Amino acid sequence: MSLPDRVEIVEVGMRDGLQIESEFVPTDTKIQILNQLIDAGVRHFEATSFVSPRAVPQMRDAQEVLAGVRKRPGVVLGALAPNAKGVERALQSQADEIVVFLSATESHNTKNLNRPVELSLRDIEDIAQLVQGHPIRRKGAIAVAFGCPFEGDVDLGRIRTIFDHFARQGFDAVTLGDTTGMATPKLVRNTVEALRADHPEIKISLHFHNTRGIGLVNVMEGLRAGVTSYESSLAGLGGCPFAPGATGNICTEDLVYLLDEMGVDSGIDLRALIKVAQRLEGIIGRGLPGQLMKAGPRLNLHNYDVAAGAVG
Repeated sequence: MSLPDRVEIVEVGMRDGLQIESEFVPTDTKIQILNQLIDAGVRHFEATSFVSPRAVPQMRDAQEVLAGVRKRPGVVLGALAPNAKGVERALQSQADEIVVFLSATESHNTKNLNRPVELSLRDIEDIAQLVQGHPIRRKGAIAVAFGCPFEGDVDLGRIRTIFDHFARQGFDAVTLGDTTGMATPKLVRNTVEALRADHPEIKISLHFHNTRGIGLVNVMEGLRAGVTSYESSLAGLGGCPFAPGATGNICTEDLVYLLDEMGVDSGIDLRALIKVAQRLEGIIGRGLPGQLMKAGPRLNLHNYDVAAGAVG
């Protein structure tokens, strides 16, 4: 099996992970987690979002979070921005990257952004004009790219049209979002191959949820297809507040473990990452889906003398 030598992991836990949490996580705590992740080797983040505080109160401190992180060379602090107002705030906050998103289907776009897809496509054009001349990176994101919880399968032609729109507006990369865990390896392969044939110059990032238990299986198919950028969430935290049944993103430390075992470099210190995940679980105050922070790497050996044995 031919796999990439190195991949980029985009950590989305402080945005996509936290957005559904009803109890506000203090700004200083968010900043500490981001700094600890940087110490562990993470270099690319979707760190926050500039959305309406009424819609997503957890993100009301976006500017303060970006201002408080200890920046280092090579670290990219991105922010989700659904409209021109959000992009203006991201520019004022000196985010390194804006992530502009829409959904592939009308129903999910209405739930997520309260507008039809056609208007969201026009918003993208306005945003492209707004950031012209700014050094900020531009990433597009297509939610429910592998299936919609309201409409089912999404026509590949629709994904290609939206992807093409981002390309024509000068976006550097596009994320394909598996918002409710409907992706399958076959869908991943077919979609990536079609989009790469259309626009080989655009970087594709894959964003999987583990709703149906095959998030990392889909990563393997992405790797086989040559994709070198994956979005994941610390401890598997997350879910979409606008889609019934959506569980958390694939887990960052579980993903790094898989990559390590496959000989694919992510540049991230797994043991340091596990410690940050365990701390996050304590902050959230309940068990989180990540497996590796519970079991440890496979060669974490146990003391034979104190292990329980059969009785009798």
